[in-house]
Amino acid sequence: MTDAPAQRPAAWRRVLQFPATRLLLLGGALLLMLAISNGFMERFAATPWKAIASAAAMAGLGLAFYVGFVRLVERRPVGELALPGMGQELAVGLPIGAGLYTGCVLILMALGIYRIEGLNPVSFLVPAVSMALSSAIFEELLFRGALFRIVEEWLGSWISLVLSSLVFGFVHLLNPAATLIGAVFISVEAGLLLAAGYLVTRRLWMSIGFHFAWNYTQSAIFSGVVSGSDTDPGLLKSVIEGPVALTGGTFGLEASLVALVLCTTAGVVLLRIAIRRGHMVPAPWRRAAPAQ
Repeated sequence: MTDAPAQRPAAWRRVLQFPATRLLLLGGALLLMLAISNGFMERFAATPWKAIASAAAMAGLGLAFYVGFVRLVERRPVGELALPGMGQELAVGLPIGAGLYTGCVLILMALGIYRIEGLNPVSFLVPAVSMALSSAIFEELLFRGALFRIVEEWLGSWISLVLSSLVFGFVHLLNPAATLIGAVFISVEAGLLLAAGYLVTRRLWMSIGFHFAWNYTQSAIFSGVVSGSDTDPGLLKSVIEGPVALTGGTFGLEASLVALVLCTTAGVVLLRIAIRRGHMVPAPWRRAAPAQ
């Protein structure tokens, strides 16, 4: 006996499930929600707890929309946001993100470029929570969950890695004090690190942990500029004086050679682990033909 031919999906569903269509719909909705979240944070800037509450609510909405889209449109389990393993992966991502930024600062301190001149009140640790939470959730859903994953499915891991990293880096040119070198450096160091975090686990939680901890440590603890954005002072009263190549200038430490070396090295290590685990998707022209 021969198997009956599978029924071909309706034309509208084929269009809806086409990678470019899914990327436009999912990415566009997440981008809109990120903009709304940023608007709430600006509105509640003088009341940090309201800003945190609004960021948490919008992040929850973003996660719910992503899950609903994947289940209803892509018709598959949402493995990249699976709850089993979430705690363990966040427990890995958070200290690595904080540790990488702290490592950059320690190198600058050893070079006499970064100086701590005092402490601000502990309450200065609070305002950055909303920024770090919103950016970690929405940017990982958008750039790794939507852009990287869908392009990877379409064109393979390596092309997706390059494309998503470039888009992620150059989107930061929209920030008030952005620089071209900062966008390039973020493409390399953060684009690689965050995508590799996803590739290692095939889930988003580790990358969310990296992203949240780096941004929070940078702003709330070390009073650094986050990717060319305006940043409130954090816990440490600090002075950074030195060559732009090492300080990152107005863009912040992401545009420094120190961050480029440390974060890119971490990303390469994770990428090698992903390769050893067989988690890389080949380009379509290198995939085996389906069995007849």
